[in-house]
Amino acid sequence: MEMLASHEFWIGLFAIIWVNILLSGDNAVVIALAARSLPPKQQKQAIVWGSVAAIVMRVILTIVAVEMLKLPYLKIVGALLLLWIAVQLLAPEDDGGDGQAKTYGSMFAAIRTIMIADLVMSLDNVIGVAAAAKGNIVLLVLGLAISIPLIVFGSTLVLKVMERFPIIITAGAALLGWIAGDMLPTDPAIADWVKANMGWLVSLWGAPIIGAALVVIVGSWLARRKPPVAENEKA
Repeated sequence: MEMLASHEFWIGLFAIIWVNILLSGDNAVVIALAARSLPPKQQKQAIVWGSVAAIVMRVILTIVAVEMLKLPYLKIVGALLLLWIAVQLLAPEDDGGDGQAKTYGSMFAAIRTIMIADLVMSLDNVIGVAAAAKGNIVLLVLGLAISIPLIVFGSTLVLKVMERFPIIITAGAALLGWIAGDMLPTDPAIADWVKANMGWLVSLWGAPIIGAALVVIVGSWLARRKPPVAENEKA
């Protein structure tokens, strides 16, 4: 009770919620992208459960984030994984040949994609949340839990916009490629070499631009390779 009566607790709680709102725009995009191919009922379930699972993982990650970010090659692996996820989200869905999505399998696949992408994208973001929590685990968990409905609302809003403007899907995948490109050259294993020999990758946004372009190009190529639906399958 003494903790709840402290003004420092409420200031910290507000700071965590605010930081999480500012840093969750890209997470809302990936959640909407992963859930877009599901039927409306499964979309809502995937968004809610994907957001809850992502927040739980973010709490765990935040506790150990400072030490994890010092590990070499972690960001490289994470960036490559995020590029792969972005391309998969942009590529056409396989409906299994019966013209209908495999709802249950797709929903769990969407939740898995949301969790992995959020984990990768949160490597840097959680530092801000950890700083606001100042080591208070109760404050950390409470602040992130309150942020869940905000992320769910943001994801639902982005999903509705995607339905009206499909170009947002490409833009969202490109955003994930940008984040991956921004992350990769800052890995401790190569950061000094990149700064000394290829500084433009960081200073001129070279790596993020390459990452975004790579996702769009490869995703578009995969979309063009999808065989057309046969007439007897349309009937």
